[in-house]
Amino acid sequence: MDGTKQLFSTMTTNSKMRYFLVFFTLCIPLSILVYTSKLSGKNIPRSDNQTTLAETCKAIVEGKRFFVQENLLKTSFGKSNCSYYMTQSHYITKSLSQEEASFPLAYTITLHKEFDTFERLFRAIYMPQNIYCIHVDKKAPEKYKKKVAQLLACFPNAFLASQSELVVYAGISRLQADLNCMKDLVKSAVPWKYLLNMCGQDFPLKTNKEIIQHLKKFKGKNIADGVLPPPHIIKRTKYIYREQMFGIFSFILPTLLWKPPPPHGLTIYFGPAYVALTRKFADFILQDQRSLDLLEWSKDTYSPDEHFWVTMNRIPGMFYFFHD
Repeated sequence: MDGTKQLFSTMTTNSKMRYFLVFFTLCIPLSILVYTSKLSGKNIPRSDNQTTLAETCKAIVEGKRFFVQENLLKTSFGKSNCSYYMTQSHYITKSLSQEEASFPLAYTITLHKEFDTFERLFRAIYMPQNIYCIHVDKKAPEKYKKKVAQLLACFPNAFLASQSELVVYAGISRLQADLNCMKDLVKSAVPWKYLLNMCGQDFPLKTNKEIIQHLKKFKGKNIADGVLPPPHIIKRTKYIYREQMFGIFSFILPTLLWKPPPPHGLTIYFGPAYVALTRKFADFILQDQRSLDLLEWSKDTYSPDEHFWVTMNRIPGMFYFFHD
């Protein structure tokens, strides 16, 4: 529980410094006093309410220990302490405006490391009207998974993905992690307007209200623009790539095997892996046969999350179609 102690202890560095200053201020002069009295062979007279040096120092140490234990007790993680944690961490628990309340967002966040960074990210983007699906890499340490689960247990609108992937960077598993959360989010009763996907090392540059106002400018269209692949990118879908996993070590292995053409005569576009998608488009992605076939075709490509979203968004005639 070292990470928990780091997160939820309210003893700051300044508090610790104050403790040590008090300790040295009281104990060092008393030490000199007792040492001097022993040299002179005289006892230091004291009244009934005075304490010896050892007792004084012990009292200081015990007081510090009590202070730490009390704060750990109050802030240790668990459902019974969620209210205290949310208050101390200044989480927003009510919609800040009617505009935000009527425009909920859905988030997917993929994690594999740095719990403290995730905790700060989650605190920054959390709003009670939104909904959050968190995917933790299957190969992440159990201790890390437990801490994420404990944090999410405090929030009724945040949950772990129902299916976890062993994620290989630039492999199909990274895209599948987002799709797993998308499947969970479309089942939600929360009437979210856009889905935004993130990783655990992201951090917002705008407030929730500013994000909403930006999204409204697109009038129900996706933010998932793409371009035809430049020459150095063509190889990503021209050749077959395979995920390789050896314990916690994983990578994408290129081959010289050519892939067949994309299904349904689709033209492959490339663009960002991080997008903003409407709920209707999410339903389309999960149900349309062209999407399902493209996903299957993409399983042995390099970094398919950089072509899957934007290619589907570029299908001619789509209501969700958006590009410059």
